[in-house]
Amino acid sequence: MQSVIWSKPEGERAGTPLLVMMHGYGTDEQRMVNLFPHLPGEFTCAALRGPMDIGDHYGWFLLDYFLTNDFADVITATNKVFAWIDTYKGNHSSVSLLGYSQGMAMASTLLRLRPAGFKATVGLSGFVLDNELLALSESFDSPPAFFWGRDKADPVINGDAIDHTKAWLNEHTALTARTYPGMGHRISTTELADVSTFLRHYVLS
Repeated sequence: MQSVIWSKPEGERAGTPLLVMMHGYGTDEQRMVNLFPHLPGEFTCAALRGPMDIGDHYGWFLLDYFLTNDFADVITATNKVFAWIDTYKGNHSSVSLLGYSQGMAMASTLLRLRPAGFKATVGLSGFVLDNELLALSESFDSPPAFFWGRDKADPVINGDAIDHTKAWLNEHTALTARTYPGMGHRISTTELADVSTFLRHYVLS
């Protein structure tokens, strides 16, 4: 990965659960670093930078207003994250995912391609990709734990994407869904408290 910021120094990471964090489109890993203080201290958090330059910032793959994408770009980005995870996962008790906005599309794609690889997944103000190739390849032995937080009036994620995301999550995951009126396309402290409760329950208990 181009850049990764850790929540703990290297000497304090061994044996801890790893939370891999992916930012949204047109921002960078610092957006996820700002969440570190609000997440359970037992976790080692790793904020990854997307591999694609988006102006002065970064993303995971190109997007337009309708959230259409080149699936080859998606797979390229996904494989880079898998390679990074494979380098570090042996040092940790488990691996979980957290993605914001486009990062939720990444987190859910990683889960779909490697369903047994992650203890829990968190998606914030984002979406699940509507892709036939992914749909054909996914196979879950049991529904994975998934937290989905959003504002129903989010102005960024369009209605079709929300409908697909809701249907996919309800069909395939053990879903914890929460909405936060007035939050917009952001992350709130109330939401992060709920995320922390979810992670403690599914990963630490």
